[in-house]
Amino acid sequence: MLKKFNLLISTSRGNERRTCKEIWYLLNELGDKKPEVDVTPAVGLIVAYTSIKPLKAISGFREILGNKPWEIRYALKITPIEKNVQADIIEIKKIAHKLAARIRSDESYRVTVKKRHSDLKSKDIIEAVASEIPRKVDLNNPSKILLVDILSCIAGVSLIKPDSYLSIEKEKYNTKRVREEPSSR
Repeated sequence: MLKKFNLLISTSRGNERRTCKEIWYLLNELGDKKPEVDVTPAVGLIVAYTSIKPLKAISGFREILGNKPWEIRYALKITPIEKNVQADIIEIKKIAHKLAARIRSDESYRVTVKKRHSDLKSKDIIEAVASEIPRKVDLNNPSKILLVDILSCIAGVSLIKPDSYLSIEKEKYNTKRVREEPSSR
C-alpha cells in the first residue's frame, strides 16, 4: 500500500486491480503522466497519489462522468485526501487543527471518522479533534466536513465540503435524470 496518497477509492470486492488500472488511466487522461495507484489491506479499497490537486481530480472525474460515463466502470466512490499522518490520535489532532483553521466563524462543521484495520476508537478521535475547534457543530448539514480516514497505520485527513466526494452511481443517476427531464417551454 502507498504510504502517501491523496485519493481514496472504493470499489466492489474483487475489482480492486481493475479499479487500479481504471484510476491510473483516468488520472493519465486528466494530465498526470505518473500517478501511483495501489490496493490496500481493506477489501474493496484502493489509494492513489496524483500530482493533480485532489479536488481538481474530483472535478475532472465528474467531467469524465458527464461526457464519457462508460470510462468509469469499477470505481464506486472517490474521496479527496489532503494530508497523510501516522494513525495516532496526537498526530491526527495536530493536522486536523491546522486544517480546521480554514473553517470560517460563520461556518459549521462535522468530524467524520472512517476506520479500516485500526484499533483506534472513533469516539476518541472525534473528541480529541473537536474539543479545540471553536466552531458550531452540525451533524446533519455542515458547511465543512473534517474527514479522518484511517487505513491500518496511516490516516488521511481532509477538510472538505459535503459535495467534495464523488459517488459514481449517484452522479450517474443525477446526470441521467437531468438529461431525461423535459425542457420547460
